[in-house]
Amino acid sequence: MNASNPVPAIEAIDVTKRYGKLVAVDRLSLKVPAGVCFGLLGPNGAGKTTLIEIIEDIIAPTSGTILYKGQKRSASFREQIGIMFQQTALLSFMSVQETLETFQSLYSTSHSIDQLIELCHLDDIRGQQNDKISGGQRQRLLLALALINQPELVFLDEPSTGLDPQSRRNLWDIVNTIKSQGKTVILTTHYMEEAEQLCDRVAIMDQGNIIAQGTTGELIRRHGGSTLVRLPHSCAAASLQSIPFECHETNHHFQIETDEVNQTVGALLKAGVDLTDMAVQTPNLETVFLNLTGRKLRE
Repeated sequence: MNASNPVPAIEAIDVTKRYGKLVAVDRLSLKVPAGVCFGLLGPNGAGKTTLIEIIEDIIAPTSGTILYKGQKRSASFREQIGIMFQQTALLSFMSVQETLETFQSLYSTSHSIDQLIELCHLDDIRGQQNDKISGGQRQRLLLALALINQPELVFLDEPSTGLDPQSRRNLWDIVNTIKSQGKTVILTTHYMEEAEQLCDRVAIMDQGNIIAQGTTGELIRRHGGSTLVRLPHSCAAASLQSIPFECHETNHHFQIETDEVNQTVGALLKAGVDLTDMAVQTPNLETVFLNLTGRKLRE
């Protein structure tokens, strides 16, 4: 395959997974380019976990094919990838250093432990036992374990769940370093900001299939909808009645939907509306997600 049409790192072709009458993944096809961070998003029950476990070769599909670098996965595929599971049991009586050394011994090719400790900011806790480290430290250790076999393809399953903002951003910095090394990262997350920060491409999954994919910018342009201009009730309602577009009143504010923010602001100024407390909400990935999958809570 030539440079203008490179071989994907992962390709799912017409993949289906059934559990009795339940169809968890429904004839899904997907390509993950090499060297990118690819985000897989979706509400609970969308089929994300099932699809990821099929790609990771943890479970077999009912039908369909998974290709790795354009070929069917070999018996050594699992040794060539790194997986950071959302939940991993660690032996409490072992230290961080001992845990890394134990996992290192499982692979014929492995990363330098000192380099991993530096990359994942573990030097201060390398001698601590696993049950004595914080949530953020634990996530960085799990990421180091996912990288210990020098994988070209890394799976991160909701890596920052439960972390405080500082720990989350620290983890993001490490993921960005991994990306800069040319690795392919497949990320699942419920944090839309995380996907916007880390992912080069995003696929949104629902009811067992991909319903939209592209860069964040592409998805926002296609599915984000209008910009919202919000004004508090302290603005004079009479002034708003003179503006040449529709304005909706809620319990807390007046709201204008617009695709022309400059024209809207100009009209408000001309009408003498006080814009001191105006808020402008532009569409983002969360807007896209809710527009495509709905706003009803799913268990």
